[in-house]
Amino acid sequence: MAVPKIEPYDGPAGGWGSAASLAEILLREEIPVSGAALLMKQNKHDGFMCTSCAWAKPAKALTFEYCENGAKATAWEQTAKRCGPDFFASHTVTELLGWSDYSLEEQGRLTHPMRYDPSSDRYVPVAWEEAFAEIGRELRSLTPTSVVCYASGRASLETSYMYALFARMYGNNNLPDSSNMCHEPTSVGLKASIGSAVGTTILEDFEASDLILFFGQNVGSNAPRMLHPLQEARKRRVPIITFNPLRERGLERFTNPQSPIEMATRSSTEISTQYHQVKAGGDIAAITGICKMLIAADREAQAVGRPRILDVAFIEEHTHGLDAFIAYCDAQDWPALEAKSGLTRAALEAAATVYARARAVIGVYGMGLTQHRKGTEAVQMLVNLMLLRGNVGRKGAGLCPVRGHSNVQGQRTVGITEKPELAPLDVLAAQYGFEPPRGKGLNTVEACEGIIDGSVKGFVSLGGNFVRAIPDTVRMEEAWRRMRLTVQISTKLNRSHLVNGAVAYILPCLGRIEIDVQATGPQAVSMEDSTSCFHGSRGVTKPVSAHVRSEPWIVAEIAKATLAANPKVDWNAWVGDYATVRDAIEATYPSVFHDLNGRMFDPGGLHKPIPARDRHWDTTSGKANFTVPEGLDEDPDMPGRGADVLDLITLRSNDQFNTTVYGYDDRFRGVKGTRMVLFMNETDMARLSVADGETVDLVTDADDGFVRAVKGLRVVKYGIPAGNCGGYYPELNPLIPLWHHDEQAKTPAAKAIPVRIVRAATIAD
Repeated sequence: MAVPKIEPYDGPAGGWGSAASLAEILLREEIPVSGAALLMKQNKHDGFMCTSCAWAKPAKALTFEYCENGAKATAWEQTAKRCGPDFFASHTVTELLGWSDYSLEEQGRLTHPMRYDPSSDRYVPVAWEEAFAEIGRELRSLTPTSVVCYASGRASLETSYMYALFARMYGNNNLPDSSNMCHEPTSVGLKASIGSAVGTTILEDFEASDLILFFGQNVGSNAPRMLHPLQEARKRRVPIITFNPLRERGLERFTNPQSPIEMATRSSTEISTQYHQVKAGGDIAAITGICKMLIAADREAQAVGRPRILDVAFIEEHTHGLDAFIAYCDAQDWPALEAKSGLTRAALEAAATVYARARAVIGVYGMGLTQHRKGTEAVQMLVNLMLLRGNVGRKGAGLCPVRGHSNVQGQRTVGITEKPELAPLDVLAAQYGFEPPRGKGLNTVEACEGIIDGSVKGFVSLGGNFVRAIPDTVRMEEAWRRMRLTVQISTKLNRSHLVNGAVAYILPCLGRIEIDVQATGPQAVSMEDSTSCFHGSRGVTKPVSAHVRSEPWIVAEIAKATLAANPKVDWNAWVGDYATVRDAIEATYPSVFHDLNGRMFDPGGLHKPIPARDRHWDTTSGKANFTVPEGLDEDPDMPGRGADVLDLITLRSNDQFNTTVYGYDDRFRGVKGTRMVLFMNETDMARLSVADGETVDLVTDADDGFVRAVKGLRVVKYGIPAGNCGGYYPELNPLIPLWHHDEQAKTPAAKAIPVRIVRAATIAD
């Protein structure tokens, strides 16, 4: 690893920096030629869906329909490096526990099924048949409700449907997924407010919008392909107003790598026309301030006979609860709004003025909004803002939550949920001749609680790196080893394979990019993007090993080894022809998946019906609901804070995707060769007597009796609001108490963790 450096980066998002980063990873993964050719099929109608984020695939693809991070994901999966039996024979699990996340995954693709051997502290090869026989015996010996079936968000609709059915036929609804850790407040908040648990915009809406709002979403690192419609909007002089604690380069300026002129002249497009650095947890206050101004402006317009600011016709016909919401806004005073948001009244007025003039507004948001104790209320506050001017169910307008993994939204659509009310249990019962469990299953936080208290004894993971993704890392790793069974279905080695139960398996699977040949020939799979469109995907490269198997095949074999035979479920037929799985999906969800087999490769995809998009409100009131938050504080569960306490925001670099770390550079933030940094405001540094470049430790300011600390962080002076600090996920996950989560959705509140700075080496190991 290179010597760490902190050097400010002046370049835009995209541009030559992106091109150089892509070239570097293709060379590092030893696929400079084949990888470049492969990328030409990424997100194309006859190719494969990106394995990274869930941003939409347009009907008319660009020549290079991939971004820097999507290309990194492809290179990471299609690396020429292999991690097989020889590697595991050379390294004990205890040794590998000392390796970094990057070093583990950099060993390459897993090639053989492996079983943990406690006598040698190594993983050893095992035949597939033997693995499934023991996994089946173990699952049959455990009480079904003591087993968790986790899904990371990458598996296809076909695999996810089979996996959810297996879990319910086994006897539980313990189907947590990665949505529990990021956008569950979206699912809960939007459902209560507008009757649809997902966003209401489609890609074409960006072409008709005349204002785009951003809240807590870093497009340059987390969904860079989204920069193309944003750039097109700016060329039409559409304003973009951003609320985010850090100034992120992708929301400042962008050079399109597909434009020869822009690349040759090194020109760029300004993205945000207003950029407001709201405090962590200040979004409710900021949005309240904007709404308060709109309401006041509407009263003034009404008094003098000018056109109304609020969309009165829409509100009267389509909404409920406006009076209570207005009363709430009226009751808030400006000093409190300014203090909590970290923004001035003038700044909020500038945003409100532009919003009041716009006819079609898109509200884009990410985990900066959702990952708080009151994350669901923050989402609903954005809904309130949009409802005031009728910006839901209108062309060019709507709510746009930017989802993370490439099929996380689709998994929920086909039944990956711990909430029985969200799954069509009666339909499944009739379709497959069994009685599904009706009790609530475990979400991610509840699964972690069960692992700690010992009630969870088995864990099957369909992708992901759960141990690294969850809060309270140290406590969780200690408890994890007490489980009886852990099964990891994976493409690459990660830490979750090394913190294992008494019986532990690694089952290597095909990646989405690889050709999946079954009894009827090469198969295609499908997934759902952030805008609720279903797309087909075909593998284009040969498998990395003759010993890896497809995810549907692995799920089917586990099911066959565990469950009694059921004449209505032919697992073998499903594996032989994935089209039959899609037929089954359509039979379960006929109003959602009409002719999925025939339309999944249509340009632009098959649109899922979203009632709120058509102004049909599936809510308790039958209308879109204005909601009133309990207060301005988005994280009220933590103790009273002293002057030395900062709110920590966990961040992703532009060299990672979720828990997958592609390298140690964060180009946009000027960090090279390290991830152990702490971004701080200059005022806080002076107040706390901390110097730029100094090494410090962080301790969580919680009063529950547990010491949570991360050591060895280099302080970096950065443009972050006073009272806030920032550092990288997942390295700082040990600082998040498991109980610090959204009240309604239980999503970990990773965007406002109260911490204290301690001089390095003063914390006992």
